[in-house]
Amino acid sequence: MSEIEILLSQAVPAVSAAVSAYGAAVLTRAEDEAAGATVRLGQRLLERLRRNAPDRPALDAAVTDLAEAEDDPDAVAALRLRIRQALRDSPELRAELAALLPAPAVEASGERSVSVGGDVTGIVSTGDGAVNVVGR
Repeated sequence: MSEIEILLSQAVPAVSAAVSAYGAAVLTRAEDEAAGATVRLGQRLLERLRRNAPDRPALDAAVTDLAEAEDDPDAVAALRLRIRQALRDSPELRAELAALLPAPAVEASGERSVSVGGDVTGIVSTGDGAVNVVGR
């Protein structure tokens, strides 16, 4: 999964939660102390996205459409596309959002599955009779 896909999988639900909670007013609403952590995170993410988005009007339109559509998967997809474009165009924005978001969990399931997180290099083998030849 690419860095952008990981950021999208974390950022879009938070921004969607903020839009669901406040509708289009999320674009101008001050942070509400009673709001949940996810909504506050979504507001912070959206503020940074709006500040750095190359096409801010399109991002704002996607937020407004989602607010009016109430969890319509097409509206969520349109917002995801706008966020993807902003992240793709700005390494600085990717770093800024990554710093706000929790580290993604790495999970493996199933027989002989392997979970690797971070910048790890090397060989992973789960086959029968696997032999480590590194360092011989």
